[in-house]
Amino acid sequence: MKRIFTLLLPLLALAAGCTSNSIPYGRSVTLDRETLQDKIKGGWAGQTIGCTFGGPTEFKHKGGIIHDEEPIVWYDDYALDTFNEDPGLYDDVYMDLTFMETMAREGIDASAESYALAFAHADYKLWHANQAARYNILHGVMPPESGHWKNNPHADDIDFQIEADFIGMIAPGMVNSASAIADRIGHIMNYGDGFYGGVFIGAMYSLAFVCDDIPTVVAEALRTIPARSKFHRCIADVIALHRSRPDDWKYCWFEINKRYAFEKGCPEGVFNGFNIDATLNSAYVAIGLLYGEGDFFRTMDISTRCGQDSDCNPASAAGILGVMRGYEAIPERWKPAIERCEHIDFPYTSISLAKVYDLNLRLLTDLLETQGSKVEGDRYTFTVQEPQTVPFEESFAGIEPCERRVLKRVVTDRMTVGFDGCGAVLMGAVRRLGLDGDDSYTALLEVSIDGQPFERVEMPYDYIKRKYDIFHTYDLADGHHELTLRWTNRDKNYVIDAKEMVVYTNQR
Repeated sequence: MKRIFTLLLPLLALAAGCTSNSIPYGRSVTLDRETLQDKIKGGWAGQTIGCTFGGPTEFKHKGGIIHDEEPIVWYDDYALDTFNEDPGLYDDVYMDLTFMETMAREGIDASAESYALAFAHADYKLWHANQAARYNILHGVMPPESGHWKNNPHADDIDFQIEADFIGMIAPGMVNSASAIADRIGHIMNYGDGFYGGVFIGAMYSLAFVCDDIPTVVAEALRTIPARSKFHRCIADVIALHRSRPDDWKYCWFEINKRYAFEKGCPEGVFNGFNIDATLNSAYVAIGLLYGEGDFFRTMDISTRCGQDSDCNPASAAGILGVMRGYEAIPERWKPAIERCEHIDFPYTSISLAKVYDLNLRLLTDLLETQGSKVEGDRYTFTVQEPQTVPFEESFAGIEPCERRVLKRVVTDRMTVGFDGCGAVLMGAVRRLGLDGDDSYTALLEVSIDGQPFERVEMPYDYIKRKYDIFHTYDLADGHHELTLRWTNRDKNYVIDAKEMVVYTNQR
């Protein structure tokens, strides 16, 4: 069957109207249910395999390549063991499922508010832009403000990028329909380049249904991103470097890191090797796809060996290739791992891989019907959309980080720290002392700047509801400032750890 499917690939591409350098924009394409189901299964299985494959390396290689001499383990029970021992690894799958469940319940046109509330009240742990957005939503700051960089120091982080795979998988060839859904979901937690990461990934999945030429899919998906953005420049550089040296992914990696591997927003990555920025990590997805040349293992392996968020990046790269080639074309080496966990529900959900295949097809059918497309029996007909560019956005515009300071101060009542700049992000958390106290405690802080009241801050001890950073602002006059925290409901069972601070200036 695998050989027969492989031989049919050029015929399927021709039937869809796709050649190696064109996509049938504005024309109707018909795919039968079996082909769609195979592509959907390939996308979800590829994403899960890629996530599992890269999982042990996640953020263990920051600013460096994972060398070829370092083996990456794989065995038939790997995914099953991960489901049992480290199910949280699959956050870039079960996050998708939260939004899919909302869409299934409320319809394709579900509101941003509905997605946001489902996301914010879920039981799973979150980090970075997701957790900052959850805190915002629980405190009444709804999208798009919940993801805006003035309210979310992690607005350019990878979060939406790893949650957008499903958007492209329910919008075959309908890249602009995917972007419209992305607008409602992606601005819950991201803005600017962080938002573009999800738009770009969703667009590649969408186009993979109708074109089997990887460079074309990458380049055409980039048309959804404004040319003046850093994100567009970075991916365009990946494409150009691949064209000039198609056999040397490490040269491409080096050049991209030299030009773009510097965090501006995420305070944990500023002046640090850690980089969770969507721009750089999307580049690693594109590098894997382009230099992998359609080989499933090589695509995953390169995206993983680029480092940084090296489980999410191969997950998206392998998922896109899985849609393009279909599940039947995935080499047999990788399938036992999926087949042994296919009926296990992902954590925090009642949905397994076997169930999500059907849910995906149902939502795809619903979207086609809203677009005036035809579903007749087992034949699905839709019009391929030429990519339109989403509006320009820029996070952290006009400011630059100028200092990273280690504090390691324990706040028990009041703390004052001075800085020179126009803004700062203070990193830290509530810590419980001993066994007394409980998860429901929330520390209340009064923040003043230069002796003037500035903001009241709630800091829940509960990890699910926590405030990701103690405090941030970017809107001060550039100069010297004194930041003071006063803990107004101090409890002897807790302290507040003020760990580090990043300072910003607008004078560069």
